[in-house]
Amino acid sequence: MRIGITCYPSFGGSGVLATELGRELARRGHTVHFITYDAPFRLAAYTPNVVFHQVDVPSYPLFRYPPYLLALTNKMVEVARFCRLEILHVHYAIPHATSAVLARQVIGDKGPRVVTTLHGTDVSLLGSDPGFYELLTWSINTSDGVTAVSGALAEETKIRLPVRRDIEVIHNFVDCQVYARRPCESFLQQIGGDDMLIGHVSNFRPVKRPREVIRIFAGVAKAMPARLVLVGEGPELGGVRDLARQLGVADRVHFAGSQEQVAGILSCLDLFLLPSEQESFGLAGLEAMACGTPVLAYRVGGLPEVIADGEGGFLLPAGDVGGMTEKDIELLSTPRLWQAVSDAGVSRARALFSAERIVPRYEEYYARVSEGAPRR
Repeated sequence: MRIGITCYPSFGGSGVLATELGRELARRGHTVHFITYDAPFRLAAYTPNVVFHQVDVPSYPLFRYPPYLLALTNKMVEVARFCRLEILHVHYAIPHATSAVLARQVIGDKGPRVVTTLHGTDVSLLGSDPGFYELLTWSINTSDGVTAVSGALAEETKIRLPVRRDIEVIHNFVDCQVYARRPCESFLQQIGGDDMLIGHVSNFRPVKRPREVIRIFAGVAKAMPARLVLVGEGPELGGVRDLARQLGVADRVHFAGSQEQVAGILSCLDLFLLPSEQESFGLAGLEAMACGTPVLAYRVGGLPEVIADGEGGFLLPAGDVGGMTEKDIELLSTPRLWQAVSDAGVSRARALFSAERIVPRYEEYYARVSEGAPRR
């Protein structure tokens, strides 16, 4: 099958899922065309059966803002026609689904079917914005197929928007050959010491509550020798640094910056913190779990679908910094409990969220959508 994929190529769960899906589909013999403004950050320089098409946004004096939606639509039309795409799979409803539906209408009956995957903020943020409400609803309703990365997100979409169609729930996945407990020795040498290592990976936006990571860590550091590893960049990073200094733990926090490959780092950790106020799925948590690192997170969004108490980690009420700190200390000071939670998490990741289990569901969904009558 000839499949076009559009996503945000920057760091973030939707871009990771889209890129890994494209690579897995290519391994299975499909031809995959990425259509984005930049190469997805997890896309290797050369991957068989994968082609990258860059969207160039023109700049005209009359345009106050770059017309990305129109440039993307035009590129989709060009690639779909020349490469005879059968499926155009877009991640995030606006602007990607909007552009894809417009491209399909431009091409006509021979155009590719449009599959839209919802990832969370495209519904939770844009769905509450009156400036995008109608367009968001139209983009979802006129797609040929719609998936969501969790049952919680599918339900939230139907509550927030007048969606007139079924939403297929297809969870995120990990390559369990890559995400396995193989610590990166060079990273361990760089960190040095024998302290417990606690970690967090995100784009450091307010919704991820990274300052709570610092508060939780500060409590743990009072009880035992520990250090914190932070992976990623984002607008909250400056505040995180300031809070670490205020709480007297700055010398125990290692800022690793943005990393394309995190499996080796996750495998070095003894615990992973995910205190987000909302997670449609929690891909970073799943990656940590697959690497045998227990995860502590808040019971929000789709996280209960990923982590079961005692199987890969524990879930606490949102905002319970004290409870999260106490559970951290309990896990890190009880080797038998830690090992049981770690082993159960690896088994859960492989049984429910492996690429071998999830990617065929996308293939089957593409086939169903291709056989159905296109929406116009």
